[in-house]
Amino acid sequence: MSKAKLLQPDLILGDTILGLTPNILEYYHIQGLVLDVDETLVPLKKAHVSEELRLWVDSIRPNTPIWLVSNNLSENRIGRIAKSLDLPYLLGAVKPSRRKLRQAIQAMELPNSRVAMVGDRLFTDVLAGNRLGMFTILVQPMVDPAIATRSYPIHNFEVWLSQKLGVSLMSPKHKFTKHEKRKRNET
Repeated sequence: MSKAKLLQPDLILGDTILGLTPNILEYYHIQGLVLDVDETLVPLKKAHVSEELRLWVDSIRPNTPIWLVSNNLSENRIGRIAKSLDLPYLLGAVKPSRRKLRQAIQAMELPNSRVAMVGDRLFTDVLAGNRLGMFTILVQPMVDPAIATRSYPIHNFEVWLSQKLGVSLMSPKHKFTKHEKRKRNET
């Protein structure tokens, strides 16, 4: 598999994880989710989840098992976030290593191709998921509005490098935009 293929997400959401609706999961036949934590669910400097994120998890959980898999080593931070969402978790994943992703998938008892790896980073989340044959979803990072105007050099470098390698950051399949967001707001 080429480097570009390994870095190419199956779906580029064009929104934060809050834009990932049950309709999108159904469209792509996704039966389980493995979620990154830092900046995918919670801004890096925040220690608690938003009410909006809790509601999102509650809307997804009835039909889709969810695991949190983080590179972060802080039991205190990741454990607190997982407990507040009532979700199982693994920390210290060292993504793009596949080991902890495999553990989460095995616990769900689902085929790799029916589990989505959802994250905000190409070189950790997307790469790890693609290496396992998972469906990969790239989301926009959750950032603290107080620092949202700052640039994110690592993220910007990843995007630049991946494009140089031939990765398209346009959704290669169906693009869910305002129509799906409107449906999310109606539920």
